[in-house]
Amino acid sequence: MTRLFAWGSVILGCVFFALPLIGMTEFSLRMRRGEYSFDAYAVVLADPRFQQTFGYSVLMALATILVGALLVVPTAFWVRLKLPAARPWVEFVTLLPLVIPAIVVVFGYIRLYNTSSFLPLTGSATGTNILLMCGYVMLALPYMYRAVDTGLRSIDVATLTEAAQSLGAGWITILAKVILPNVLTGVLSGAFLTFAIVIGEFTMAALLNRPAFGPFMQVLGANRAYEPAALAVIAFAITWACMGLIQLVTRFTKHTRAQG
Repeated sequence: MTRLFAWGSVILGCVFFALPLIGMTEFSLRMRRGEYSFDAYAVVLADPRFQQTFGYSVLMALATILVGALLVVPTAFWVRLKLPAARPWVEFVTLLPLVIPAIVVVFGYIRLYNTSSFLPLTGSATGTNILLMCGYVMLALPYMYRAVDTGLRSIDVATLTEAAQSLGAGWITILAKVILPNVLTGVLSGAFLTFAIVIGEFTMAALLNRPAFGPFMQVLGANRAYEPAALAVIAFAITWACMGLIQLVTRFTKHTRAQG
């Protein structure tokens, strides 16, 4: 009876999540009256605004991943090696982005870095891009930090560090050639999650007036019928592709370690 109830709950959950997706996909194929077609997808993919906004968000995602990795990997490594007592506080700080709404953060950015402040970042496109990237790093921090920290738990950080130091390696060499290869799976997992977050983010990009993919989805949804559904399916596919890549990288790494 318990097993039947468990399977019933799983099936009910799958149906609950699958039906809206199936309905949305089916609607996106009805742009041509009386038959199914990919016309809505063709219109979206051929739209110059889609190409511009998606390309912009991809570049911002790559910059966010790079900055986030450079921030998180040394921090998590140092906390685990030298400051284990500070770990609860660091974990608390990394959880704050889940508690503080993005709209509060972006209004704080606008208030602190407007054209009348000591650091007028919002006065130029480059400065605003930097602010947006910092906001994205903050939003991705809980996921990137925990992915890297999980990777560090699976290795003996102290022993690896002492062995590298005994061979004359400096801290940068230890991080780049010893620690990073051993936590690469965690870094890549955090990177794919960061990519999915940046691609779909709306609030910060809209309020900072940047040509990102999220605001484009909202504008398209307010003016079209079938194209927004097609765009939502595309965004959903991108997110699931990132999740699939995480699983693929994890399995490949485990298989490589098992062979080694």
